Amino acid sequence: MTTEDLHWITSSYSGNGGQCVAVATNLASHGMVPVRDSKNPNGPVLDFTADAFTSFVVGVKAGAFGTI
Repeated sequence: MTTEDLHWITSSYSGNGGQCVAVATNLASHGMVPVRDSKNPNGPVLDFTADAFTSFVVGVKAGAFGTI
């Protein structure tokens, strides 16, 4: 599968600050969540397991990573 086949979304919380990631949502049911830099759509893609990405999101919502 190529990145053109993926359905990329960026968080509605993302502003124009330049620190955004895009997540491909259409592979989660296959156990995979691709993530890329939204400013560089032709750049590298990191693939996370759906379980790992879910754990990350739960941690973010719980404030486990502090603030930047």
